[in-house]
Amino acid sequence: MSARLSGDATVSIVGGGFGGLATAAYLADAGADVRLLEQHDRLGGHAGVLEREGFRFDTGPSWYLMPDVFERFFAHFGRSPEDFYDLERLDPQYRVFWKDGDSATIRPERANVHDLFRSYETGAGDALATYLDRAERNYELAMDRVLYAGRERFREFLDPELLPLLPRYRLFGNMDRYVSRYVEHPKLRQLLEYTLVFLGGSPHNTPALYSVMSHVDLNLNVFYPEGGIAGVVDALADLARQRGAEITTGVTVERIEGAAGDFRLRTDSGTLESDLVVSNANPAYTEQELLPPSSRDHDADYWESQTYAPSALMLYLGVEGDVDPLEHHTLVFPTDWDKHFRAIFDDPAWPDDPAYYLSVPSKTDESVAPDGHHAVVVLVPIAPGLDDTPDVRSSFRDQILADLAIQTGVDLRDRIVVEERACVREFRERYGNPEGTALGLAHTLLQTGPFRPGHRAGLDGLYYTGSYTAPGIGMPMCLISGEHVATAVQADYPGLLD
Repeated sequence: MSARLSGDATVSIVGGGFGGLATAAYLADAGADVRLLEQHDRLGGHAGVLEREGFRFDTGPSWYLMPDVFERFFAHFGRSPEDFYDLERLDPQYRVFWKDGDSATIRPERANVHDLFRSYETGAGDALATYLDRAERNYELAMDRVLYAGRERFREFLDPELLPLLPRYRLFGNMDRYVSRYVEHPKLRQLLEYTLVFLGGSPHNTPALYSVMSHVDLNLNVFYPEGGIAGVVDALADLARQRGAEITTGVTVERIEGAAGDFRLRTDSGTLESDLVVSNANPAYTEQELLPPSSRDHDADYWESQTYAPSALMLYLGVEGDVDPLEHHTLVFPTDWDKHFRAIFDDPAWPDDPAYYLSVPSKTDESVAPDGHHAVVVLVPIAPGLDDTPDVRSSFRDQILADLAIQTGVDLRDRIVVEERACVREFRERYGNPEGTALGLAHTLLQTGPFRPGHRAGLDGLYYTGSYTAPGIGMPMCLISGEHVATAVQADYPGLLD
């Protein structure tokens, strides 16, 4: 640790995604001199926005989950989400189409979901009640005693407060085995496991502790923020600026040199000096592209050996006419999705019979599309690192739209007036994501908790925030990550806030 820093020390944050913006707000509120640099013209990182001919698309996250985390974040600053944007609870929350012609609609009242489960399997309604009650208790324990507490070192898990978690040893097995203890019907298991897509995992490589996501989904419900996810990004930026953070877009950091008290950030518009640096760019990119070799914690082989979450083919479609029966959120599943997961994690290939997701925010928010039109986003999870040549991605795009017409009865192909695409190449080139992953490090058991990259780098004065660090993937987790980084900086350099 370097010498105590004075109260006029500067903290530079590289990247304006959720983690970077949250860190900026927390540190500025604590009295630090904060400067955030974002290479793109818009803030948000993966949570960007695309505007074309009267259509507006969220380019990344589209599910507003875990409202309690957002409330807690804003409450730290004496504010609430409603001070910045309105929330609408979605009803229905989402619709599922299976490729055998079956479908199910999930509504926010739990009674509806219990009835749905009973219709597929005797006793499944009661089993779901038990499953969700346990998921709620586990969620509360995990949030209060692990995630909010910021435990990222092994010794921090040797705490009597964590004793209530010990009987939950089954949560360290995989999700599919855990869920099968409650329900047997494959469609019901899919309904309890699909949220793993938000974490970049599969039912077979993600620990069952993430069964808490069913509590998030079915107890806490799904919301839509005014202005979409871009509206939440604007709120975070406004809050950070109100607390005193300086935010600059369109500046690319090309090199980070030095150490605590004497950092030099070489950018495409000149060199900046800083006492501390927080990188919201992923640690793999930061080490390999921004740091000199002597300042890196890992070599390229280490990052190549990690298990990355899926990439995705993204279609942003402005569509003329009606899109019923699609809902704001729609999922299309094969009755057996194991082949698709194998094509992502075990034998990487373009899937023959994929599961995929559609977002139609214009079903809720008329402002995102012109009259008589809808904004449709299609997301197909695929293996990271695939060769997505123009011919391959075009052929796969055609396959998905043809399948959509068959499975849902919604044929978009002759009604598309605006179209943009993104895939492995864009995730790699635009964000520096290893292998073009769309999400980051998958939440496997050995990439969860203390096994995930921490917030303190080996280089004195350098910190990491965002989805690659603990606690993990997702907007709520990145808000918590920002809090933990700010706490670490204040603990390491108390003189910074004098």
